[in-house]
Amino acid sequence: MNQISKGVKAALLGIAMLTVMSNAAIITSLPHLGEHFKHIPNIDLLSRLMITLPSIVVAVLAPFLGHLIHKTSTIKSALFGLSLFAVAGSSGLYLNDIYLLLISRMVLGIAIAVLMIVGTSLVGNYFQGPARHKFMGLQSAFISIGGVLFIGGGGMLSDHHWRYPFGIYLIGLLILPLVILFLKEPHTLINDDDSGEISTPLFRVYLLAFFMMLIFYTLPTQMPFLIINHFKASGTLAGFIISSAMASNALGALSFAKLKEHFDFQNIYLIGLIIMSIGFIAIGNIHNVYLFFLTSPIMGFSGGLLMTTTTAWMLQKAHHTKRIKASGYLTSSLYAGQFCSPIIFHPFVQFFGLSMFFVALGSMILATTALFKFYTLLSTKNP
Repeated sequence: MNQISKGVKAALLGIAMLTVMSNAAIITSLPHLGEHFKHIPNIDLLSRLMITLPSIVVAVLAPFLGHLIHKTSTIKSALFGLSLFAVAGSSGLYLNDIYLLLISRMVLGIAIAVLMIVGTSLVGNYFQGPARHKFMGLQSAFISIGGVLFIGGGGMLSDHHWRYPFGIYLIGLLILPLVILFLKEPHTLINDDDSGEISTPLFRVYLLAFFMMLIFYTLPTQMPFLIINHFKASGTLAGFIISSAMASNALGALSFAKLKEHFDFQNIYLIGLIIMSIGFIAIGNIHNVYLFFLTSPIMGFSGGLLMTTTTAWMLQKAHHTKRIKASGYLTSSLYAGQFCSPIIFHPFVQFFGLSMFFVALGSMILATTALFKFYTLLSTKNP
């Protein structure tokens, strides 16, 4: 990793940071946005779609964009993605129609997909082995630190006006010079016989990535409503609470490289799920809003660990000639989980109520993880 220049690292970290901004910057604006457009039918659902529509666009288009980027230019794609990110992301500053805002979020999804694919594949090209694991932990930590700033800043800005957090997306323009100056087009051999099919081992990673994001994304899609509507907290306080989860996300990401020295990918994934389930159960039992500062970091730590694990797992299994395409499929899986999260869990939230929903979800994850581990132990003893 020492052979890679600081400029290259800064560009890669900047691209990675922006992907979390796809939703994090505006999550505390959603209750205020819903109030502003309260005359619109189904605004409760539409406001939640503001942070999930980019996800479905990424989920649908990422595999196709992965193939397209593979055949064209990685660096030019990065520049296109950054420009589109800034323009579409900041549209909330000036658009006055909720449906145009939703369309702009779909356009933002295209930018996010491009940046996710480019960023992940470039890390695979610049780093190898333990150096890659170490940098990915650093990258995830940097994403988390950015999330702290963007969510906290977005929370404070949303207390002044729901539009202001959209201006944070303009930071994408600041990453453009870094890409132009420091990143080079990767020189990898193209496999003419490449069919683009997903191998069975990689399909398993994609499925686990989907499941991980499906459950983790209840944090930004459900918790602001629990904190603001149920506990009557301000957007600033909600932003700082969720930022505390992002801060510990960095610790989870950084712990991956150390855990990888002792455990395989599967066991690290299970460890992450157990920690996440504990976080859910703790969140559901809170009766004082300030106790969220103790429980949210548990969720954040598990999310950082799981995200880094699934990405590193994919990069290790993917052949270097298929890395961009594999990154496209992984990106699709992650964002499909984001989009499906509020849709799948909305009926359960209505049935249980927000607090009991978190308890039920945590209990289900814990039980499922224990059963799977028990099954694998039996299979090992009785082959």
